[in-house]
Amino acid sequence: MVIYRARVFDTPDNPFTGGRLRSASDIALVIDDGLITSRTDFDTARSAHPDAEVVDLRDGVLIPGLVDTHVHLPQVRAIGHLGRPLLDWLDQCALPEEANLGDPAYAKAVAGEFLTGLISAGTTSAMVFGSHFASAMDIFFSAADESGLRITSGLVTGDRNLPNALLTDVERSTKESQALIDRWHGKGRLRYAVTPRFSFSAGPELLAAGGRLVEENPGIWVTSHLNENRDEISGVAQIHPDVLDYLDTYDRAGLVGRRTVLAHNVHPQDRELERMAEAGAVAAHCPTSNSALASGFFPLRRHIEAGVRVALGSDVGAGTGFNLLKEGVQSYFMQQLDPAGGVALNSAHLLHLATAAGAEALELDEVGVLSEGKRFDAVLIRPPEGQPLDVGIRHAADDGDALAKIFAMGTPGDIAEVWVDGKNLHP
Repeated sequence: MVIYRARVFDTPDNPFTGGRLRSASDIALVIDDGLITSRTDFDTARSAHPDAEVVDLRDGVLIPGLVDTHVHLPQVRAIGHLGRPLLDWLDQCALPEEANLGDPAYAKAVAGEFLTGLISAGTTSAMVFGSHFASAMDIFFSAADESGLRITSGLVTGDRNLPNALLTDVERSTKESQALIDRWHGKGRLRYAVTPRFSFSAGPELLAAGGRLVEENPGIWVTSHLNENRDEISGVAQIHPDVLDYLDTYDRAGLVGRRTVLAHNVHPQDRELERMAEAGAVAAHCPTSNSALASGFFPLRRHIEAGVRVALGSDVGAGTGFNLLKEGVQSYFMQQLDPAGGVALNSAHLLHLATAAGAEALELDEVGVLSEGKRFDAVLIRPPEGQPLDVGIRHAADDGDALAKIFAMGTPGDIAEVWVDGKNLHP
Protein backbone atom coordinates (compact mmCIF):
# COMPACT_ATOMS: atom_id res chain seq x y z
CA MET A 1 0.00 0.00 0.00
CA VAL A 2 1.26 3.49 -0.93
CA ILE A 3 0.03 6.96 -0.03
CA TYR A 4 0.78 9.51 -2.75
CA ARG A 5 0.65 13.06 -1.43
CA ALA A 6 0.18 15.35 -4.41
CA ARG A 7 -1.22 18.41 -6.10
CA VAL A 8 -3.94 16.82 -8.24
CA PHE A 9 -5.88 18.08 -11.29
CA ASP A 10 -8.65 16.07 -13.00
CA THR A 11 -12.12 16.44 -14.54
CA PRO A 12 -14.67 14.02 -13.07
CA ASP A 13 -17.47 16.31 -14.28
CA ASN A 14 -17.49 17.02 -18.02
CA PRO A 15 -16.61 20.71 -18.66
CA PHE A 16 -18.56 20.59 -21.93
CA THR A 17 -21.75 20.03 -19.92
CA GLY A 18 -21.07 22.45 -17.09
CA GLY A 19 -18.37 20.67 -15.09
CA ARG A 20 -15.26 22.37 -13.81
CA LEU A 21 -11.67 21.48 -13.09
CA ARG A 22 -11.27 19.56 -9.83
CA SER A 23 -8.02 20.61 -8.22
CA ALA A 24 -6.39 20.41 -4.82
CA SER A 25 -2.92 21.44 -3.69
CA ASP A 26 -2.45 18.66 -1.13
CA ILE A 27 -4.42 15.44 -1.56
CA ALA A 28 -3.62 11.95 -0.33
CA LEU A 29 -4.34 9.12 -2.75
CA VAL A 30 -4.19 5.71 -1.07
CA ILE A 31 -3.20 3.02 -3.59
CA ASP A 32 -3.63 -0.67 -2.85
CA ASP A 33 -2.53 -3.07 -5.60
CA GLY A 34 -3.13 -0.42 -8.26
CA LEU A 35 -6.56 0.65 -6.95
CA ILE A 36 -7.30 4.09 -5.52
CA THR A 37 -8.97 3.06 -2.27
CA SER A 38 -9.15 6.53 -0.74
CA ARG A 39 -8.87 10.18 -1.79
CA THR A 40 -8.64 12.30 1.33
CA ASP A 41 -6.40 14.64 3.31
CA PHE A 42 -2.96 13.39 4.31
CA ASP A 43 -3.56 13.26 8.08
CA THR A 44 -6.65 11.10 7.61
CA ALA A 45 -4.86 8.78 5.21
CA ARG A 46 -1.81 8.48 7.46
CA SER A 47 -3.95 7.77 10.51
CA ALA A 48 -5.87 5.05 8.67
CA HIS A 49 -2.71 3.49 7.20
CA PRO A 50 0.22 4.14 9.57
CA ASP A 51 2.44 1.51 7.96
CA ALA A 52 1.91 2.57 4.34
CA GLU A 53 4.77 3.94 2.28
CA VAL A 54 4.42 7.70 1.73
CA VAL A 55 5.55 9.28 -1.55
CA ASP A 56 5.48 13.08 -1.64
CA LEU A 57 4.80 14.39 -5.16
CA ARG A 58 3.86 17.95 -4.25
CA ASP A 59 6.78 19.38 -6.21
CA GLY A 60 4.83 18.58 -9.37
CA VAL A 61 1.27 18.30 -10.65
CA LEU A 62 -0.43 14.90 -10.83
CA ILE A 63 -2.96 14.33 -13.60
CA PRO A 64 -4.70 11.19 -14.89
CA GLY A 65 -2.90 9.10 -17.49
CA LEU A 66 -3.36 10.53 -20.97
CA VAL A 67 -5.55 8.65 -23.47
CA ASP A 68 -4.71 8.76 -27.20
CA THR A 69 -7.64 7.67 -29.37
CA HIS A 70 -5.78 7.66 -32.70
CA VAL A 71 -2.08 6.94 -33.20
CA HIS A 72 -0.32 4.91 -35.94
CA LEU A 73 2.13 2.19 -34.89
CA PRO A 74 4.14 2.06 -38.15
CA GLN A 75 4.61 5.82 -38.51
CA VAL A 76 6.91 6.71 -35.63
CA ARG A 77 9.77 7.11 -38.12
CA ALA A 78 7.60 9.17 -40.48
CA ILE A 79 6.95 12.05 -38.08
CA GLY A 80 7.90 15.47 -39.43
CA HIS A 81 7.37 15.09 -43.19
CA LEU A 82 5.64 18.42 -43.76
CA GLY A 83 4.25 20.26 -46.74
CA ARG A 84 1.99 17.64 -48.36
CA PRO A 85 -1.77 17.02 -48.32
CA LEU A 86 -3.08 13.68 -47.09
CA LEU A 87 -3.00 11.48 -50.20
CA ASP A 88 0.43 12.74 -51.31
CA TRP A 89 1.76 12.35 -47.76
CA LEU A 90 0.51 8.76 -47.65
CA ASP A 91 2.05 7.85 -51.01
CA GLN A 92 5.40 9.55 -50.43
CA CYS A 93 5.95 9.23 -46.68
CA ALA A 94 3.70 6.96 -44.65
CA LEU A 95 2.97 3.98 -46.89
CA PRO A 96 6.59 3.29 -47.95
CA GLU A 97 7.51 3.29 -44.26
CA GLU A 98 4.61 1.00 -43.40
CA ALA A 99 5.78 -1.52 -46.01
CA ASN A 100 9.00 -1.94 -44.01
CA LEU A 101 7.12 -3.67 -41.19
CA GLY A 102 6.98 -6.84 -43.23
CA ASP A 103 10.49 -7.42 -41.88
CA PRO A 104 10.10 -8.86 -38.33
CA ALA A 105 13.33 -7.25 -37.08
CA TYR A 106 12.17 -3.88 -38.36
CA ALA A 107 8.72 -4.38 -36.85
CA LYS A 108 10.24 -5.24 -33.46
CA ALA A 109 12.41 -2.13 -33.46
CA VAL A 110 9.48 0.10 -34.42
CA ALA A 111 7.25 -1.46 -31.74
CA GLY A 112 9.83 -0.58 -29.10
CA GLU A 113 10.24 2.96 -30.38
CA PHE A 114 6.47 3.41 -30.51
CA LEU A 115 5.81 2.21 -26.97
CA THR A 116 8.68 4.33 -25.66
CA GLY A 117 7.09 7.32 -27.38
CA LEU A 118 3.75 6.71 -25.71
CA ILE A 119 5.17 6.22 -22.22
CA SER A 120 7.55 9.17 -22.39
CA ALA A 121 4.62 11.40 -23.41
CA GLY A 122 2.50 10.23 -20.47
CA THR A 123 0.08 8.22 -22.62
CA THR A 124 -1.16 5.25 -20.62
CA SER A 125 -4.02 4.12 -22.89
CA ALA A 126 -4.29 4.22 -26.67
CA MET A 127 -6.34 3.18 -29.68
CA VAL A 128 -3.47 2.18 -31.97
CA PHE A 129 -3.81 1.99 -35.74
CA GLY A 130 -1.76 -1.11 -36.38
CA SER A 131 0.20 -2.66 -39.23
CA HIS A 132 -0.90 -4.31 -42.48
CA PHE A 133 1.26 -7.33 -41.55
CA ALA A 134 -0.12 -9.96 -39.16
CA SER A 135 3.45 -10.85 -38.14
CA ALA A 136 4.08 -7.24 -37.13
CA MET A 137 0.87 -7.21 -35.11
CA ASP A 138 1.94 -10.31 -33.19
CA ILE A 139 5.22 -8.59 -32.42
CA PHE A 140 3.46 -5.40 -31.35
CA PHE A 141 0.83 -7.07 -29.19
CA SER A 142 3.55 -9.04 -27.42
CA ALA A 143 5.57 -5.89 -26.73
CA ALA A 144 2.46 -3.95 -25.68
CA ASP A 145 1.48 -6.71 -23.27
CA GLU A 146 4.93 -6.58 -21.71
CA SER A 147 4.81 -2.78 -21.46
CA GLY A 148 1.66 -2.83 -19.30
CA LEU A 149 -0.08 -0.08 -21.29
CA ARG A 150 -3.80 -0.27 -22.08
CA ILE A 151 -3.75 -0.88 -25.83
CA THR A 152 -6.53 -1.47 -28.37
CA SER A 153 -5.24 -2.28 -31.85
CA GLY A 154 -5.65 -4.51 -34.88
CA LEU A 155 -4.51 -5.61 -38.31
CA VAL A 156 -4.93 -2.86 -40.92
CA THR A 157 -6.70 -4.00 -44.09
CA GLY A 158 -7.02 -2.65 -47.61
CA ASP A 159 -7.55 -4.13 -51.06
CA ARG A 160 -6.92 -1.14 -53.35
CA ASN A 161 -5.06 2.18 -53.67
CA LEU A 162 -2.09 0.88 -51.65
CA PRO A 163 1.37 -0.47 -52.47
CA ASN A 164 1.21 -4.14 -53.41
CA ALA A 165 2.98 -5.21 -50.23
CA LEU A 166 0.12 -3.77 -48.14
CA LEU A 167 -2.80 -5.27 -50.07
CA THR A 168 -4.95 -8.11 -48.77
CA ASP A 169 -8.24 -9.80 -49.65
CA VAL A 170 -11.36 -10.92 -47.79
CA GLU A 171 -10.23 -14.48 -47.11
CA ARG A 172 -6.73 -13.61 -45.95
CA SER A 173 -7.76 -10.61 -43.86
CA THR A 174 -10.50 -12.60 -42.13
CA LYS A 175 -8.20 -15.51 -41.33
CA GLU A 176 -5.36 -13.32 -40.06
CA SER A 177 -7.65 -11.04 -38.06
CA GLN A 178 -9.46 -13.92 -36.37
CA ALA A 179 -6.17 -15.52 -35.39
CA LEU A 180 -5.03 -12.24 -33.81
CA ILE A 181 -8.36 -11.86 -32.00
CA ASP A 182 -8.11 -15.36 -30.59
CA ARG A 183 -4.53 -14.80 -29.48
CA TRP A 184 -4.64 -11.27 -28.08
CA HIS A 185 -8.11 -9.84 -27.44
CA GLY A 186 -8.69 -9.69 -23.69
CA LYS A 187 -5.13 -10.74 -22.81
CA GLY A 188 -3.90 -8.52 -20.00
CA ARG A 189 -4.76 -4.93 -20.95
CA LEU A 190 -5.02 -5.65 -24.68
CA ARG A 191 -8.09 -5.48 -26.91
CA TYR A 192 -8.62 -5.97 -30.62
CA ALA A 193 -9.97 -3.47 -33.16
CA VAL A 194 -11.11 -4.25 -36.71
CA THR A 195 -9.13 -1.69 -38.71
CA PRO A 196 -9.92 -1.02 -42.36
CA ARG A 197 -7.42 1.60 -43.48
CA PHE A 198 -10.18 3.81 -44.83
CA SER A 199 -12.90 3.43 -47.42
CA PHE A 200 -10.55 4.84 -50.07
CA SER A 201 -8.50 1.63 -49.83
CA ALA A 202 -11.16 -0.85 -48.66
CA GLY A 203 -13.97 -1.94 -50.96
CA PRO A 204 -17.47 -2.97 -49.84
CA GLU A 205 -16.63 -6.68 -49.59
CA LEU A 206 -13.60 -6.09 -47.40
CA LEU A 207 -15.53 -3.73 -45.15
CA ALA A 208 -18.34 -6.27 -44.86
CA ALA A 209 -15.80 -8.92 -43.83
CA GLY A 210 -14.79 -6.64 -40.98
CA GLY A 211 -18.43 -6.31 -40.00
CA ARG A 212 -18.74 -10.08 -39.80
CA LEU A 213 -15.74 -10.21 -37.48
CA VAL A 214 -17.46 -7.70 -35.20
CA GLU A 215 -20.66 -9.74 -35.22
CA GLU A 216 -18.84 -13.00 -34.50
CA ASN A 217 -16.55 -11.57 -31.80
CA PRO A 218 -18.64 -9.53 -29.34
CA GLY A 219 -16.59 -6.96 -27.47
CA ILE A 220 -14.02 -6.15 -30.15
CA TRP A 221 -13.61 -2.62 -31.47
CA VAL A 222 -13.59 -0.78 -34.80
CA THR A 223 -11.37 2.08 -35.88
CA SER A 224 -10.72 3.84 -39.18
CA HIS A 225 -10.61 7.27 -40.81
CA LEU A 226 -13.49 9.53 -41.83
CA ASN A 227 -13.82 12.79 -43.78
CA GLU A 228 -10.21 13.90 -43.33
CA ASN A 229 -9.49 15.45 -46.74
CA ARG A 230 -11.75 16.59 -49.58
CA ASP A 231 -9.84 14.64 -52.25
CA GLU A 232 -10.12 11.52 -50.09
CA ILE A 233 -13.88 12.07 -49.71
CA SER A 234 -14.26 12.40 -53.50
CA GLY A 235 -12.28 9.21 -54.01
CA VAL A 236 -14.45 7.32 -51.52
CA ALA A 237 -17.58 8.46 -53.37
CA GLN A 238 -16.19 7.02 -56.62
CA ILE A 239 -15.31 3.66 -55.04
CA HIS A 240 -18.64 3.40 -53.17
CA PRO A 241 -21.14 5.10 -55.52
CA ASP A 242 -24.28 3.65 -53.95
CA VAL A 243 -23.83 4.88 -50.37
CA LEU A 244 -25.35 7.94 -48.72
CA ASP A 245 -22.02 9.40 -47.60
CA TYR A 246 -18.59 8.41 -46.28
CA LEU A 247 -19.89 7.18 -42.91
CA ASP A 248 -22.42 5.01 -44.70
CA THR A 249 -19.61 2.92 -46.22
CA TYR A 250 -18.84 1.70 -42.70
CA ASP A 251 -22.42 1.65 -41.49
CA ARG A 252 -23.66 -0.66 -44.24
CA ALA A 253 -20.85 -3.06 -43.33
CA GLY A 254 -21.89 -3.22 -39.67
CA LEU A 255 -18.90 -1.21 -38.48
CA VAL A 256 -20.62 1.76 -36.79
CA GLY A 257 -21.52 1.40 -33.13
CA ARG A 258 -20.58 2.44 -29.64
CA ARG A 259 -17.19 0.74 -29.94
CA THR A 260 -16.31 2.60 -33.15
CA VAL A 261 -13.63 5.31 -33.15
CA LEU A 262 -13.27 7.29 -36.38
CA ALA A 263 -10.38 9.68 -36.79
CA HIS A 264 -10.59 13.28 -38.06
CA ASN A 265 -14.15 13.91 -39.37
CA VAL A 266 -13.07 17.37 -40.46
CA HIS A 267 -15.71 17.63 -43.22
CA PRO A 268 -18.84 15.82 -41.96
CA GLN A 269 -22.32 16.08 -43.33
CA ASP A 270 -25.15 16.69 -40.87
CA ARG A 271 -26.57 13.23 -41.51
CA GLU A 272 -23.24 11.65 -40.59
CA LEU A 273 -23.12 13.52 -37.29
CA GLU A 274 -26.69 12.50 -36.51
CA ARG A 275 -25.90 8.86 -37.24
CA MET A 276 -22.67 8.90 -35.20
CA ALA A 277 -24.55 10.33 -32.24
CA GLU A 278 -27.34 7.78 -32.62
CA ALA A 279 -24.85 4.90 -32.73
CA GLY A 280 -22.59 6.31 -30.02
CA ALA A 281 -19.53 6.35 -32.30
CA VAL A 282 -16.54 8.51 -31.34
CA ALA A 283 -14.67 11.15 -33.32
CA ALA A 284 -10.92 11.16 -32.61
CA HIS A 285 -9.87 14.78 -33.02
CA CYS A 286 -6.26 15.09 -34.26
CA PRO A 287 -5.39 18.81 -34.28
CA THR A 288 -1.71 18.89 -35.26
CA SER A 289 -2.30 16.42 -38.08
CA ASN A 290 -5.22 18.49 -39.37
CA SER A 291 -2.90 21.48 -39.43
CA ALA A 292 0.20 19.72 -40.81
CA LEU A 293 -1.72 18.22 -43.74
CA ALA A 294 -3.92 21.31 -44.18
CA SER A 295 -6.96 19.09 -43.80
CA GLY A 296 -9.05 21.85 -42.28
CA PHE A 297 -10.73 23.03 -39.08
CA PHE A 298 -12.36 20.35 -36.96
CA PRO A 299 -16.02 21.37 -36.41
CA LEU A 300 -16.06 20.75 -32.68
CA ARG A 301 -19.18 22.84 -32.12
CA ARG A 302 -21.16 20.82 -34.68
CA HIS A 303 -20.05 17.55 -33.06
CA ILE A 304 -21.03 18.75 -29.60
CA GLU A 305 -24.38 20.12 -30.73
CA ALA A 306 -25.13 16.85 -32.53
CA GLY A 307 -24.23 14.83 -29.44
CA VAL A 308 -21.16 13.12 -30.93
CA ARG A 309 -18.50 12.05 -28.45
CA VAL A 310 -15.05 13.56 -29.07
CA ALA A 311 -11.60 12.78 -27.65
CA LEU A 312 -8.02 13.59 -28.67
CA GLY A 313 -5.66 11.68 -30.94
CA SER A 314 -2.04 12.43 -31.77
CA ASP A 315 -2.22 10.83 -35.24
CA VAL A 316 1.50 10.04 -35.27
CA GLY A 317 3.02 10.37 -37.80
CA ALA A 318 1.01 13.07 -39.65
CA GLY A 319 0.67 14.51 -36.17
CA THR A 320 3.91 16.00 -34.96
CA GLY A 321 4.55 13.75 -31.96
CA PHE A 322 3.05 11.69 -29.16
CA ASN A 323 2.52 14.67 -26.85
CA LEU A 324 -1.21 15.02 -26.09
CA LEU A 325 -0.52 18.25 -24.22
CA LYS A 326 0.51 19.71 -27.57
CA GLU A 327 -2.61 18.26 -29.18
CA GLY A 328 -4.69 19.96 -26.52
CA VAL A 329 -3.19 23.39 -27.05
CA GLN A 330 -3.36 22.96 -30.84
CA SER A 331 -7.08 22.20 -30.53
CA TYR A 332 -7.38 25.45 -28.57
CA PHE A 333 -5.56 27.39 -31.30
CA MET A 334 -7.67 25.93 -34.09
CA GLN A 335 -10.93 26.58 -32.27
CA GLN A 336 -9.81 30.17 -31.70
CA LEU A 337 -9.23 30.63 -35.43
CA ASP A 338 -12.07 28.57 -36.91
CA PRO A 339 -13.88 30.90 -39.33
CA ALA A 340 -17.08 28.91 -38.83
CA GLY A 341 -17.04 29.69 -35.13
CA GLY A 342 -15.08 27.46 -32.79
CA VAL A 343 -15.68 26.48 -29.19
CA ALA A 344 -14.08 28.68 -26.52
CA LEU A 345 -11.91 26.11 -24.76
CA ASN A 346 -10.30 26.51 -21.37
CA SER A 347 -7.70 24.33 -19.68
CA ALA A 348 -10.32 22.09 -18.05
CA HIS A 349 -11.75 21.29 -21.50
CA LEU A 350 -8.28 20.35 -22.72
CA LEU A 351 -7.57 18.09 -19.77
CA HIS A 352 -10.94 16.41 -20.17
CA LEU A 353 -10.37 15.77 -23.88
CA ALA A 354 -6.95 14.26 -23.15
CA THR A 355 -8.02 12.06 -20.22
CA ALA A 356 -11.61 11.40 -19.14
CA ALA A 357 -13.14 11.84 -22.61
CA GLY A 358 -10.67 9.36 -24.08
CA ALA A 359 -11.23 6.87 -21.28
CA GLU A 360 -14.99 7.12 -21.74
CA ALA A 361 -14.64 6.81 -25.53
CA LEU A 362 -12.61 3.60 -25.16
CA GLU A 363 -14.88 2.27 -22.38
CA LEU A 364 -11.98 2.26 -19.95
CA ASP A 365 -14.26 3.02 -17.04
CA GLU A 366 -11.53 2.15 -14.55
CA VAL A 367 -9.35 5.15 -15.50
CA GLY A 368 -9.62 8.76 -16.70
CA VAL A 369 -9.91 10.50 -13.32
CA LEU A 370 -8.17 10.10 -9.97
CA SER A 371 -11.13 9.11 -7.82
CA GLU A 372 -11.78 6.37 -5.30
CA GLY A 373 -12.52 3.10 -7.05
CA LYS A 374 -10.42 3.93 -10.12
CA ARG A 375 -7.13 2.32 -11.10
CA PHE A 376 -4.06 4.45 -10.54
CA ASP A 377 -3.10 5.50 -14.08
CA ALA A 378 -1.39 8.82 -13.58
CA VAL A 379 1.24 11.25 -14.85
CA LEU A 380 3.43 13.56 -12.79
CA ILE A 381 4.22 16.85 -14.50
CA ARG A 382 7.43 18.19 -12.93
CA PRO A 383 9.43 20.50 -15.21
CA PRO A 384 13.12 21.11 -14.50
CA GLU A 385 13.63 23.81 -11.90
CA GLY A 386 13.93 27.28 -13.36
CA GLN A 387 12.63 26.34 -16.81
CA PRO A 388 9.74 28.42 -18.23
CA LEU A 389 7.03 25.88 -17.38
CA ASP A 390 8.30 25.57 -13.81
CA VAL A 391 8.26 29.36 -13.51
CA GLY A 392 4.80 29.52 -15.05
CA ILE A 393 3.30 26.95 -12.70
CA ARG A 394 4.81 28.58 -9.61
CA HIS A 395 3.51 32.01 -10.58
CA ALA A 396 0.14 30.99 -11.99
CA ALA A 397 -2.87 33.01 -10.89
CA ASP A 398 -4.85 29.87 -9.97
CA ASP A 399 -5.04 26.15 -10.72
CA GLY A 400 -6.82 26.66 -14.03
CA ASP A 401 -4.07 29.03 -15.08
CA ALA A 402 -1.39 26.55 -13.98
CA LEU A 403 -3.07 23.85 -16.07
CA ALA A 404 -3.23 26.20 -19.07
CA LYS A 405 0.51 26.73 -18.79
CA ILE A 406 1.05 22.97 -18.68
CA PHE A 407 -0.81 22.61 -21.97
CA ALA A 408 0.82 25.67 -23.51
CA MET A 409 4.39 24.70 -22.67
CA GLY A 410 4.43 21.07 -21.56
CA THR A 411 6.62 18.53 -23.37
CA PRO A 412 7.65 14.92 -22.65
CA GLY A 413 10.71 16.43 -20.98
CA ASP A 414 8.42 17.80 -18.27
CA ILE A 415 6.92 14.39 -17.48
CA ALA A 416 8.75 12.96 -14.50
CA GLU A 417 6.79 9.77 -13.75
CA VAL A 418 4.08 7.64 -15.37
CA TRP A 419 2.00 4.96 -13.65
CA VAL A 420 -0.30 2.33 -15.09
CA ASP A 421 -2.35 0.36 -12.57
CA GLY A 422 -0.04 1.58 -9.84
CA LYS A 423 3.17 0.45 -11.56
CA ASN A 424 5.71 3.14 -12.38
CA LEU A 425 6.73 2.86 -16.05
CA HIS A 426 8.86 6.01 -16.42
CA PRO A 427 11.64 6.96 -16.23
